[in-house]
Amino acid sequence: MTADSRADHRPASPHLTERQEARRRRILDASAQLAARGGFEAVQMREVAEAAGVALGTLYRYFPSKIHLLVATMQDQLQHLHTTLRRRPPAGEDPAERVAETLMRAFRALQREPQLADAMVRALTFADRSVSPEVDTVSRLTTAIILDAMGTEHPTPEQLSVVRVIEHTWHSALITWLSGRASIAQVKVDIETVCRLIALSGRAPRHAPAG
Repeated sequence: MTADSRADHRPASPHLTERQEARRRRILDASAQLAARGGFEAVQMREVAEAAGVALGTLYRYFPSKIHLLVATMQDQLQHLHTTLRRRPPAGEDPAERVAETLMRAFRALQREPQLADAMVRALTFADRSVSPEVDTVSRLTTAIILDAMGTEHPTPEQLSVVRVIEHTWHSALITWLSGRASIAQVKVDIETVCRLIALSGRAPRHAPAG
């Protein structure tokens, strides 16, 4: 999922001019390319600024820290994935199958660029409260991707709770794979297992017997 030219499917940010959006695009592309080549440590703000053709001070106005930049890079990668999934939606017969297929497609995309994946996940792990808006955006995008796969426009509280559990499991599976503690096969099993909760979230709630 390294950055290619994405101007055709990336809406401009509402508070940026066309020129500013193009500058931000170059910064995110540079971040992804550096991370893909050398991981978290390779993303140094000065090198990003040079690769993007912007002044270092300009880079800091867009992204106050390396963590902000890498979390925004993950947001960008997820937006690209979301667009791709809408063009080629999963073909499973039921919501659980479609969500599992979607998350495995996301995982395989990250698998093709493990250094980039590791850099973005580490940034999410290190993010403090100052990065909360960016982290929240990543979470909302992940939720939207899962709900699209479920075919659910108006989720119930129970369904949203299940989606959160699925998100946590996917993130944890990604971390364990990146650290070498889980195989791809085990990730697939874990994802398919947690996605079975979707069927339970659609059932009518049980009421305690009277008396």
